[in-house]
Amino acid sequence: MIFKLVMVMVVGVAMAAPEDLYGAPGPQPVYNQIPYNFEYGVKDEYAGTDFSQAEESDGKTVTGSYTVQLPDGRKQTVTYVADDYGGYRAEVSYYGEAQYPYEYGPPITFKPQPYQPQPSYKPPYQR
Repeated sequence: MIFKLVMVMVVGVAMAAPEDLYGAPGPQPVYNQIPYNFEYGVKDEYAGTDFSQAEESDGKTVTGSYTVQLPDGRKQTVTYVADDYGGYRAEVSYYGEAQYPYEYGPPITFKPQPYQPQPSYKPPYQR
């Protein structure tokens, strides 16, 4: 009786084990890549922010570039291409010359504004 019980347990464990013990990957998901293009830019003279990006894809290869105004006065531009075979490939270039002033001006601060809540609607009448 005990022998039959042990055999049933061994057969159950053997049947529950996966067929491929090395964990071969299953089917990979298929991603439908749709062609796209976009572009944006931000330039704030007061805060000194200046950056932009443009990118486009034909569904298989992504190409684009982005620029950033660095704190030392130079502008950095990164031009890149990315695809499934070559991976991400980028070229970095700089425009301008780095400048390091001996004296710095006062820090940029923003004056606090008093909070004045406003109703989001105008009541039709007042009591």
